[in-house]
Amino acid sequence: MTLPSRRTLILLAAGGSAAMMLGALAFQHLGDMAPCKLCIWQRWPHVSAIGFGALALAFAPRLMAFGGMLAALTTSGIGMYHTGVERGWWEGPTTCTAGDAAGLSTDDLLAQIMAAPLVRCDEVPWEMFTLSMASWNAIASLGLAAIWLLAWRRG
Repeated sequence: MTLPSRRTLILLAAGGSAAMMLGALAFQHLGDMAPCKLCIWQRWPHVSAIGFGALALAFAPRLMAFGGMLAALTTSGIGMYHTGVERGWWEGPTTCTAGDAAGLSTDDLLAQIMAAPLVRCDEVPWEMFTLSMASWNAIASLGLAAIWLLAWRRG
């Protein structure tokens, strides 16, 4: 079996990140699902991967493919972290999850409620096959990282 060319692999990997971004923006603007802080954090590496793809096609394809792979691994890692926050395995950033109300006075609890962000990172607004968008991003981005790795190793 012959692997596709490095150029084809780069186009596929960068195009995958572009598709992920378009999907995220569609959920946000067409599906009326505002992103939380961790959702936004997952988007930046995809934008970087798209940039690495454009740079790889212009010059230094091997170096840029390595950068694309790191970007895909980064967004996958953030997606895994976000999945853990959603499932209650660990707490997320204090600015996007509900804090512990035990031991708080009524005034402190009211202040915490009033200061709470509108979009929480520990709530799942959409899921498919029991996996959230963060989980799907983590899985898909691992696949994109594998494609970037193939592009990087391609001679």
